[in-house]
Amino acid sequence: MQWTLEQMRHFVAAAEAGSFSAAARHLGRAQSAISTSIGLLEADLGIELFDRRPRSPALTEAGQVLLLEARELLRQAAGLHQRALALSAGAQARLALAIDEALPDAVLDTLLNELSQRHPSLELTLLSGTASEVADYVLQGRASLAMHFDRGEPAPTFAYRHLGSVEQAIYVGRRHPLAHQPGLRVQDLARHRQLVMHMDDRSDMILSPNTWRADSFYNIAAMVADNLGWAILPLNIAEYRGYRGDLRQIRCAELVLPPVGLRALWRQGSIAGPAALWVQERMQELLHRP
Repeated sequence: MQWTLEQMRHFVAAAEAGSFSAAARHLGRAQSAISTSIGLLEADLGIELFDRRPRSPALTEAGQVLLLEARELLRQAAGLHQRALALSAGAQARLALAIDEALPDAVLDTLLNELSQRHPSLELTLLSGTASEVADYVLQGRASLAMHFDRGEPAPTFAYRHLGSVEQAIYVGRRHPLAHQPGLRVQDLARHRQLVMHMDDRSDMILSPNTWRADSFYNIAAMVADNLGWAILPLNIAEYRGYRGDLRQIRCAELVLPPVGLRALWRQGSIAGPAALWVQERMQELLHRP
């Protein structure tokens, strides 16, 4: 197989222009050069691409089929060239990103769409899981960067950066005894089971001696909807369409809830590429956007 990309370009140009002379004018080449190039391509492939008996060469059936392959080949070659240019200019080749499943969908959608535009040559691997799972992905080397809800001090193995926060509130199921109780106090909450994240070590947020733990905000929200207890949830989880009609927000004047923080997490000593740095910066901007 001795054919070249240049011959393929001449073949596609002739097919699209409708004649060798029109292709030559379009490419700025002599007609004889285009005709010779296509003839060598046909000889190498062992297939007649054009029927030259009409006044203007017409594609044969084989030529019509191979035209599709040739266009795809040239598209891939152009993509390879553009990626090589980006990499030679310092673009990051790959990014394995671990995302907390509870991150706000609208923020994540915007981030990924902008990432595809800003870093078109990037090969992205996106892993999703609970807050503890995405940290484990970084620890195992499956991801170079994780973004998750802050539910406690990370292990010394990790370096981290605060990205922003999400408002949170107290929720119960519609048939829970607290759902319609006026003037709620902390002692009222303490009488009922509290559903908390299993990795949450903040004693000021654990108010009931009776707790159930889970590793997913979505699992906790589902248990709240089933009236199994009350929980402090990020607003985006409570507003998720699967729970929106089954959860009721309640207020306790004695309890002031700070926003729950989100952070980026990576292994100590690792060096972030330009795409990873951009992801952190942009996520921080999106979380602070009204």
